[in-house]
Amino acid sequence: MIEILILSLVQGITEFLPVSSSSHLIIISKFINFENQSLSIDVSLHIGSFIAVLTYFYKDILNFVENRELFIKIIISSIPVILIGFILVQTNFIVELRNIKTIAWMTLVFGILLYISDKFKLEKKIKTDFDFKAAIIIGFFQAISLIPGVSRSGITITAARLLNFKRFDSAKISFLLSIPTLSAVSFYGISNTIARDDINFSLINLSSIFLSFLFSFFTIKFFLKYIQKFNFNLIIIYRIFVGVVLLYFAYL
Repeated sequence: MIEILILSLVQGITEFLPVSSSSHLIIISKFINFENQSLSIDVSLHIGSFIAVLTYFYKDILNFVENRELFIKIIISSIPVILIGFILVQTNFIVELRNIKTIAWMTLVFGILLYISDKFKLEKKIKTDFDFKAAIIIGFFQAISLIPGVSRSGITITAARLLNFKRFDSAKISFLLSIPTLSAVSFYGISNTIARDDINFSLINLSSIFLSFLFSFFTIKFFLKYIQKFNFNLIIIYRIFVGVVLLYFAYL
């Protein structure tokens, strides 16, 4: 159960903070041999995060008629990462990218890029300035997050900040973009689980979903409040530190 708690904590926090959830899960799996790590657990963790973002933004989702154009933009923005991700998984090329050197460089480089983008003007809002052009640009940036270490939330926030969106609005765009992405990941994972005849959801799976949901929900809530008062400097320092440490071990 301790393993599930750790995995849920890592998934819930790193999925929505701009630090790369995939890289943290890869690093942990390399240094700690978890007995409970499996496809069904991975699916459960992502389902928990998916439910969390749906729960937090339920008002935006329920007001579909009023926000119809916004969600069309979100869907369009999510197409590149879903299509490219599917191709990378089918060709198995995604496995080639899952190594410490790649994670180290991407963590460092895109941490620095986040710092640069956070120096841009704070003037645009999602309600008035998130047009189709911005959606497409951010969508193509999001596709880069398929490389471990980049961070999906990190690159989408970076792209939004480069377009001069305010920090809160940049984060909200990132979180809304996670809905189609997490939906696709969950659906693909469930399909694979069924294909492998591994559909016996146990108490461990339910615990994974619940704990991932809790950590994800409170991460979203905390992060949105945090960036209304502060910049991304703490996260940037953390990324640079982790990147440098990983580079040391990668080339040791």
